[in-house]
Amino acid sequence: MDLGIAGRTAIVCASSAGLGRGCAEALAHAGVRIVLNGRDAAKLEATADAIRRRSDVEVIAVVADVGTDEGRAALIAAAPDADILVNNNAGPPLRPFEALDADKIRAGLESNLVTPTLLIHALLPGMVERGFGRIVNITSGSVKMPLPGLDLSSGARAGLTGLVAGVARSVAHANVTINNLLPGSFDTDRIASIVAQAAEKSGASEAEERAKREASIPAKRLGTPAEFGAACAFLCSAQAGYITGQSLLIDGGSFPGIL
Repeated sequence: MDLGIAGRTAIVCASSAGLGRGCAEALAHAGVRIVLNGRDAAKLEATADAIRRRSDVEVIAVVADVGTDEGRAALIAAAPDADILVNNNAGPPLRPFEALDADKIRAGLESNLVTPTLLIHALLPGMVERGFGRIVNITSGSVKMPLPGLDLSSGARAGLTGLVAGVARSVAHANVTINNLLPGSFDTDRIASIVAQAAEKSGASEAEERAKREASIPAKRLGTPAEFGAACAFLCSAQAGYITGQSLLIDGGSFPGIL
């Protein structure tokens, strides 16, 4: 399917690896100019080179921490008229609620609520003025099914979901959409970290913990960044203009509810 977005420009946050990279690769395959972002310069440039070779599109690599004022300013300066924004940022580490303190709570909210909100706030007026915009927030399946130890992540991402719900309706008339992608267990560094922590706690091997996690998923496997990226690219497509204010759960069937 031609997604109808070739020649558009996308800022994809935290995209040197994992789900962010999956989104960047899928958008580049659709002909979108990519502003790639990460904190590790060597890793970011390697990802940028790989995307350029595979998709023959312009890729601008911005080494920056999107969670800082300076990092956000650098991203916006690279594409002040971006047509597409994919919000992504690392979530707080797995941690018992009682281990949180004021600084950790503020940092979690800053990372997963304040940062994406500020980027939306900066880029949304231009999208409305030009009559096209696609914003996708990568949140978490824990928004629908909170997990112990990820309380701060769940709360911050649920807050973002609520915040953009009304905003999405207010700009729909201008062909600007805002949607959320809620990943379950995907084969990324974050899952590897969670599996390693579980193995350390249980005394089992990491392979055993990974197998246990996969067995608990109806699909019997972890998701791949590529299939996550394909869903993101569709939500950014010209054909998805009638989809807004929605949260798409991609978890291999793990969530047991019907809504």
